[in-house]
Amino acid sequence: MRLLLVEDHVPLADELVAALKEQGYAVDWLADGRDAVHQGATEPYDLIILDLGLPGKPGLEVLREWRGGGLATPVLILTARGSWAERIDGLKAGADDYLTKPFHPEELALRIQALLRRAHGLANQPQLEAAGLQLDESRQCVSRGGEQIELTSAEFRLLRYFMLHPGQILSKSQLADHLYDGESERDSNVLEVHVNRLRGKLGRAVIETRRGQGYRYAGVET
Repeated sequence: MRLLLVEDHVPLADELVAALKEQGYAVDWLADGRDAVHQGATEPYDLIILDLGLPGKPGLEVLREWRGGGLATPVLILTARGSWAERIDGLKAGADDYLTKPFHPEELALRIQALLRRAHGLANQPQLEAAGLQLDESRQCVSRGGEQIELTSAEFRLLRYFMLHPGQILSKSQLADHLYDGESERDSNVLEVHVNRLRGKLGRAVIETRRGQGYRYAGVET
């Protein structure tokens, strides 16, 4: 999953980027509201974490421009402004959630997971489950029938994206866009290697190849 972090406090941004990458997310970071308006609207992010007190353009204005332009990406406001009026302003502008600084890193992680599940119609699931598999996002492993299956970080990122899109055909370019940040080199051959390794651990039927189209996680029959 690819996230955009818009935060002008550099020490906090460095801390968040490191923590989010450890959780298996690809993260792009911006510090200026003017840059965020364009990049948030043009890059395929799965979720955006937005500070309000930004240079260039305030976070609420950035959010209003995104929503006014039809951007539906979930937005989590992360800010030191904690009054009820500011929370209401943020929600009215189109925020999906609101977390006040200081915050516990685990709370941020759980809110991100919940927003991503909600965005894919899986809000009622306490964890990702599909095709008989249960994904433990905190431990980055998967279980089936009580048996725990260890995953590498790359396998975990790929499987999480598949499980958020059960039954959908996902092209290699779409997978690359959502599994790598803007600075990473995209290599479809590497993706194929990770898919094959997942099949070796989970069974070939779990991930189906659609020739000329991409892959399909076989959690839902089409």
